[in-house]
Amino acid sequence: MIKLGYKLMSEEHGPADLVKNAVAAEKAGFDFAAISDHFSPWLDEQGHAPLAWSVLGAVAQATETIGLMTAVTCPTFRYHPAIIAQGAATVALLSGDRFTLGLGAGERLNEHVIGAGWPGRLERQERLAEALDIIQGLLAGELTNYRGRYLTLDHAKLFDRPKRKVPVVLAAGGPHAAELAGHKADGLMATDSDKVLVESYRKAGGKGPRYCEVSLCWAEREDEAKTTAHKYFRWSASGWPVMAELPDTEGFAAASESVTPDDIAGKVSCGPSVDAHLKAIDAYVKAGFDHIVLTQIGPRQDGFIDFVRRELAPALKAKKAA
Repeated sequence: MIKLGYKLMSEEHGPADLVKNAVAAEKAGFDFAAISDHFSPWLDEQGHAPLAWSVLGAVAQATETIGLMTAVTCPTFRYHPAIIAQGAATVALLSGDRFTLGLGAGERLNEHVIGAGWPGRLERQERLAEALDIIQGLLAGELTNYRGRYLTLDHAKLFDRPKRKVPVVLAAGGPHAAELAGHKADGLMATDSDKVLVESYRKAGGKGPRYCEVSLCWAEREDEAKTTAHKYFRWSASGWPVMAELPDTEGFAAASESVTPDDIAGKVSCGPSVDAHLKAIDAYVKAGFDHIVLTQIGPRQDGFIDFVRRELAPALKAKKAA
C-alpha cells in the first residue's frame, strides 16, 4: 500500500510557516510529513534554515494524526548521534509515537560549520555506520558505552524513551549505502527512482518501508512552474556527488549558473497536469518504493496541498486500484 508524504522544506520556509504547512497537510489527508534538516539553504533565494528539531516539537503539538520524520539528518558532525537519539525519542513522545528518524551521510554545506573539516566519502560512510550503531542502541535501551574509530559514547542512557523503538530509515545514493540500510536500519530512503537501491536493500536483509522523495512544481501554468522550479531548485542539477561537496550558497549559485528552466523541467514535473505528476510518481513506485514524499518547489504550498487533496491523491488511488 502506497503512503503519501509531504515535504517540509526548511530551506524554503520559516518555522511558523512550516508548522502551518504541516497542519494543512494533515487536514488534506497526507499520511506523513518529512522535514529537511539544514543549517543553510542551498541558494540565497530559498532564504531559510530554521532548526528542524524545534519545528518538529511545534508540529507534534499542532497536529494529531500525521506521521513525522526527518528527511534527513546527518548524525556525525554537526550533531553527535547521542543527541539525535535523544531528540528522536523526545519527538516520538511528544507526538504519540508518530515519529520516524531519517538519517543520511550529510553534505559539506551543513556540516562544515563546526570547523571539523569534511572527509572523503569512505570515511563519511564509516562514520555513519558507527552513528547507526549508537542511535539504534540508545533508542532500544541496549547501549550505554561505545568506542568506534571515529565516534564514542560514554555511559549514556535515554531517560525519556518511548516504549516502541523509534524506527530509523537510512538515505542511500548508491548500492553500498542501501546495503548499510538493510544491515543496520529499519527502512530505506532515496531521491532517485533506481530499483538497484531497493534490490540492494532487500538483498542485505532489509524488510522495512522504502521511502523516496519526488520533487515537483505545481502551478496553474507550466511556464510559471518552470520559472519557479528554476529559481528555487536549480541547485539540484549537479547531482549528489557535487552537492555533497560544495560549502555554501555562493558555490551552488556558481555551479548552477548555466542551468536553464528547461533543464530543471527535465528533472521535475512542472505545471497543472495530474498525468505528468502521476508519471513522475509512478517511476518510483515501479522501482519498489512504497512511501512517496512529495516536494512542492517554491512558495505556493497552499495551492499545491489543495491540488493533491482534490486531484492528485484521488487519481493516484484510482490508478493503484485499477
